Amino acid sequence: MKLRLQTFSYRFADQVLNSRLAIKNEIEKTLINPSIDISSLSRPHYNEILKEMFVKKGWEPEPAVFDEPKDPSAKMDFLKDRIGIEVAFGHSSFIGIDLLKFQVASYSGLDKIDIGVYIVTTRNFQKVMKKKYDQTWDGSLSYEKVVKYLPHFKSAIQVPVYVIGIDL
Repeated sequence: MKLRLQTFSYRFADQVLNSRLAIKNEIEKTLINPSIDISSLSRPHYNEILKEMFVKKGWEPEPAVFDEPKDPSAKMDFLKDRIGIEVAFGHSSFIGIDLLKFQVASYSGLDKIDIGVYIVTTRNFQKVMKKKYDQTWDGSLSYEKVVKYLPHFKSAIQVPVYVIGIDL
């Protein structure tokens, strides 16, 4: 069994990311790296693995969304070459907050990103992890939910968002 990806392009995100093909390939190859031990992928452990791998490739970890140091909680997971990444393995209720980080970081006076990459797992991934490896992913945001709900945010989220669903 190996990791594979599903993708969804919101507001022409695939075209924007394809203009930076080396970065797109770097992101996708990092997510499906064959050295990842699938059986060990709890939510916190997978986050740690991805953080280590992205930082090694020059991604800035946890950049502040706002320029004010007074708000340490508003952070994206990674930033590189005007591409923001949010890894959303947490509860599905965080979808709005996560997407607003991209919007805020792309507009107004901040102008830090041109595109957001939203990384989640599929329902199938979550089901297989529970059944085969006894890793609990219950309550996690799923790729299918993001694909269903993101278009409903079209008046609020105007930045391109490339959604990547990690699947098995």
